[in-house]
Amino acid sequence: MSDRIFIRGLSMHAYHGVMPHEAKVGQTFTLDLDLEIDLSDAARSDKVSDTVSYDQVATCASEAFGSRRFKLIEAAAGSVADAVLAAFPRVRTVAVTIHKPHAPIAATFSDVGVTVVRGRAKSKP
Repeated sequence: MSDRIFIRGLSMHAYHGVMPHEAKVGQTFTLDLDLEIDLSDAARSDKVSDTVSYDQVATCASEAFGSRRFKLIEAAAGSVADAVLAAFPRVRTVAVTIHKPHAPIAATFSDVGVTVVRGRAKSKP
């Protein structure tokens, strides 16, 4: 399957991180989501009921990302991926990339982050 829905550059201010100052002042994170989904029904019907709503996916991801303070963005990404899979049964796999461009690193860099990929367990025949 190669059908995908994607959301790029979903920006949110949050208080994730290991360092104490990250919990106090927070920072802006950017999320990218890639959803593997069969879009053949939606392509034929032209009905939103045959796909997933970008708006609802963005809301779900935002709520999962901001639901609590995470020390690791790996954990935050996993939480977002799990929430998307739970909320949208049509989604087969989801890749969540979290960019942390203001990470406390003593180096010059343009971006750091993680990507997690989660999918549904395949049913046995």
